[in-house]
Amino acid sequence: MEEEQILRKRFLDLAEKAYRQNLYCYTGFLSMAEQSVLGAMGRDLAFVEVRLFGGREGCDRQMAEFGSEKDFGYPGEFPIALLHVSPKQEKFADKLTHRDFLGAILNLGLERDVIGDILVSGKDAYVFCSEQMAPFLCENLDRVKHTAVTCEPAGEIPEEIAVRKEERLLLTASERADAVIAALCGKSRSQVAEMFRRKLIFINGREAENSSYFLKPGDRIAVRGFGKAVYQGVEGETKKGRCRVRMEVLL
Repeated sequence: MEEEQILRKRFLDLAEKAYRQNLYCYTGFLSMAEQSVLGAMGRDLAFVEVRLFGGREGCDRQMAEFGSEKDFGYPGEFPIALLHVSPKQEKFADKLTHRDFLGAILNLGLERDVIGDILVSGKDAYVFCSEQMAPFLCENLDRVKHTAVTCEPAGEIPEEIAVRKEERLLLTASERADAVIAALCGKSRSQVAEMFRRKLIFINGREAENSSYFLKPGDRIAVRGFGKAVYQGVEGETKKGRCRVRMEVLL
């Protein structure tokens, strides 16, 4: 609880600074749990606009921006860089995982909040990081496990790992969050109840505690370990009274 209070104070301090000085203020990359704390502060932060972004749509780790073009007269720009990490000799490279890349980066002495999502593609990785840390990583990240690597700025994410969207029709008992998430993830209601207890489910950026919440069109769902989707509403019912619900799933 003390950590949450410190986090809340930090968010409030940044919001007040943005409001007083008419300049954009940014957090580091926030975990989903930290984003949930921010989302619960709506009333406390009502005096300033807050926006989240992680470098691309669908990122788990995101920075918060305090301020708006409407209030300041100029657009904000998230201080996020994208780096490409690749083996110097691919045929001799280890098979590397997200954990391997993250471990190598943090072993350089960096804090977790300067690193956003890491997208692994084959033996390469694309790393979102704070702009301030990008030169340091390009200069110092030269090895991941036993593999010698290069790290350099990337212009864009390659098409094969870009976010794709897929429309799905699911059959559910109702629009309750637990019913829809069970159908989305291919789990039983009891398994989803356990996921709620383990705080693995987020709705509209906030940690979901109420499994009986009835979803509304536009609600954003994130399930740790399963991905993200946007609920689009009921499209009809079967003869047995089950709901046909449409979801937009981020792949």
